[in-house]
Amino acid sequence: MQKNSFGLIGLAVMGQNLVLNVADHGFSVSVYNRTAERTHEFMSGEAKNKKITATYSPKEFVASLERPRIIQIMVKAGGAVDAVIAELKPWLDEGDIIIDGGNSYFSDTERRTKELESNKLRYIGMGVSGGEEGARFGPSLMPGGTKEAYALIEPLMSAIAAKAPEDGLPCVAYIGHGGAGHYVKMVHNGIEYADMQLIAESYALLKSTINPAPEEFHEIFTEWNNGELSSFLIEITAFIFTKSDDKTGRPLLEMILDKAGQKGTGKWTSQNAIDIGAPVPTITAAVDARILSSMKKERQEASKILSGPKNNYADERGKIIAAVRDALYASKICSYAQGMNLLKRASEEYGYNMDLGEIASIWRAGCIIRAKLLDDITRAYRSRSDLPNLLLDAGFKHAVQSRQASWRFAVKTAFELGIPAAALSASLAYFDAYRSGFLPANLIQAQRDYFGAHTFERIDTSGVFHANWKEK
Repeated sequence: MQKNSFGLIGLAVMGQNLVLNVADHGFSVSVYNRTAERTHEFMSGEAKNKKITATYSPKEFVASLERPRIIQIMVKAGGAVDAVIAELKPWLDEGDIIIDGGNSYFSDTERRTKELESNKLRYIGMGVSGGEEGARFGPSLMPGGTKEAYALIEPLMSAIAAKAPEDGLPCVAYIGHGGAGHYVKMVHNGIEYADMQLIAESYALLKSTINPAPEEFHEIFTEWNNGELSSFLIEITAFIFTKSDDKTGRPLLEMILDKAGQKGTGKWTSQNAIDIGAPVPTITAAVDARILSSMKKERQEASKILSGPKNNYADERGKIIAAVRDALYASKICSYAQGMNLLKRASEEYGYNMDLGEIASIWRAGCIIRAKLLDDITRAYRSRSDLPNLLLDAGFKHAVQSRQASWRFAVKTAFELGIPAAALSASLAYFDAYRSGFLPANLIQAQRDYFGAHTFERIDTSGVFHANWKEK
């Protein structure tokens, strides 16, 4: 019996769409799911008449694949991944490759890589971005692990990955050893959190000042999507304003409860950034905003007790729309600057040897944060691979500084009207802190030395000093 070239475990929405994508590119596929009913349902649907073989046990699944076996796991991060690996291991042979395509935490991937390689198996931790549509027609793929293992899966991954519209290159590249691929996907998701929060705050600022009708919101975001803000998230936001609720006939957006969910990758980004000393205030603000949104009942009670300023904004529609657009773009640049700087720090910390220009390049299509901006980020890092921060690139420096007045006006307006704009203001504060030759950390060091003898450095001589602060 002829054996298949690729196997996938986990037939949830992402897994099913990836299988169909692989099959459409001429590869034969074996599938296995813990629940047989889901396998039957999949095989009787879109998988029917494609080169896809259903299996119903780990042993049968592994036996259906040619060697070295290429097996992708698409299950929930955490214990489920370890459980699937444990089920597979008895049936695998030396050199077989396991790919974890879920949102696993990078340190878990590091651990699994060491464990499996000690058993002469190969392991790839691969970030997959693009949602169900990306999985079906071309995702952005971020594989990390053994470089020799990536060489074996590269033809398949290049075939199924999204292709950048500018040059047709596949949006996949080897990221680095161990958990590098999942680390990059984690930061990708952190930037995604920030991007979505910045857009939401822009929407809130427009709504609270000039209160556009849904049709005008659609026109505003459509126009923005035709300029420098062009991106997948701006595009779908413009579309969201056009959707009516089947039940009430009202705009569907107005019927959605203001509680945002999260699966943990944004939180991981913020936590790890603190661990390695990389500031990501916009990403952290976005995580905090989602947590605050989940406190719906408490917020409703607080709204009856706590009051803010009156909305006395003069109706200057053109000015506020332009200011919010500029603030969103400048803040978005700062968000990417934070994410890319975090990758730079992590690459040094963990020895990943990441190519930031390559990473920006594979985000240009297929993934949720794909945007016109990424072409400029790719250019910036390819022009100068050791660029300390995107804000120091000449193009981005001009983009941000030329929008400063509008950016500050938008944030000031939010403050004056009591509109929460944590991510927009965090981006502006990050820009102001990064461009400051002096920060008041000298006072913090004095306080630390006063109460804990933590010492300080001086501006006029080298060395470490301690003062007797209580001496008159």
